[in-house]
Amino acid sequence: MTETIIEQIQLLKRGTVEVFTEAELARKLTGAAKKCSQLRIKLGLDPTSPDIHLGHTVVLRKMRQFQDLGHKAVLIIGDYTARIGDPTGQNSTRPILSPEQIEQNAKTYFEQAGKILDTSDERLEVRYNGEWLEKLTLMELIQIAAKKTVAQMLQRDTFKKRLQADVDVYTHEFLYPLMQGYDSVMIESDVELGGTDQTFNNLVGRDIQKGYAQQPQIVITMPILVGLDGQEKMSKSKGNYIGVTDEPNDMFGKVMSISDDMMENYFTLLTDLPADRIAELVDAGKTHPKQAKVLLGKRIVAQFYNEELADAAAAEFDKVFARGQLPDDIPEIEIPAQPIAASKLLLACNLVSTGGEAKRMIKQSAASIDGEKLNDPNAEITPKDGAVIRVGKRKFARLIVGS
Repeated sequence: MTETIIEQIQLLKRGTVEVFTEAELARKLTGAAKKCSQLRIKLGLDPTSPDIHLGHTVVLRKMRQFQDLGHKAVLIIGDYTARIGDPTGQNSTRPILSPEQIEQNAKTYFEQAGKILDTSDERLEVRYNGEWLEKLTLMELIQIAAKKTVAQMLQRDTFKKRLQADVDVYTHEFLYPLMQGYDSVMIESDVELGGTDQTFNNLVGRDIQKGYAQQPQIVITMPILVGLDGQEKMSKSKGNYIGVTDEPNDMFGKVMSISDDMMENYFTLLTDLPADRIAELVDAGKTHPKQAKVLLGKRIVAQFYNEELADAAAAEFDKVFARGQLPDDIPEIEIPAQPIAASKLLLACNLVSTGGEAKRMIKQSAASIDGEKLNDPNAEITPKDGAVIRVGKRKFARLIVGS
């Protein structure tokens, strides 16, 4: 291998869990360099939700590294799967989306992913797997299924656990990894990226490609980013996420809320800082944890906005949380003068999304008016013009009382 290829592999391995296999990746990179050609880097997307958070950006950032090395990202929109619904039975409430909803979700996703990826035609290709899966005949589906044995399919962890727990595994569930693998055949994937939860499916793609006389794709798995709670993976449904469209102040504040022992993971997966610099930043003997976290927050905000807004967010955080002052840009909420229950007041000010959340925040002593904590969700509050309501650490509203 040339020194250039070695350097590329080191870059592409950064922050990954496994590469299947590194030797094959080296051969593909070398071959592409000699032929002055592009590798095709595959990533499958679930169009059931339009919004992405920093957890999604881990794999998108890896894809951007491939793009910067001259290769082409191929995003596969699973519109065919989305029209069917959840194949595993793990989420019975997942809606079956219309083609219009899928298209809108995909559009919003691309707008957000475009903050990370190079979206030029030379570097990005977008495909919908309904193009080929919808046209499969029964015989063609049988031919795909013939590429894998039942014993091989039962190696999937989720299938194993369900069988051990005497929980049914349905035959159609075997088809989804096969369909995902067939996607790799149809776009002639050279490399497939995914989280560790997709390792089995992505490796199936290698076998399916071999069955169609294609060179098997390299599979690179990325770790699952832990959410703000420090326990579960980042998820919008769990409320432990940082959205790529969060406002700079909110994004910075959320980063500052993570525990010190999470910083190394965040620095590695969400920034381009070299490993030796990260080691210095997470060593409390060399860098104060708060100083390191401020740098992390500014780096992340600058990625999605700019350095000026990142600096402003850091200054605002210091003003509000370190010096106990009020932020400059408190939203003003017009409200009638008549008394209102404390929980309903929080909801009227858009500081919570549900009445249940309002009651929970009040019971946790996480809500206040002009610095005085609210204790009873049902207490009658008479709105006062100019009063500042605060929920948690980062949510504020100033009341403008009408007649």
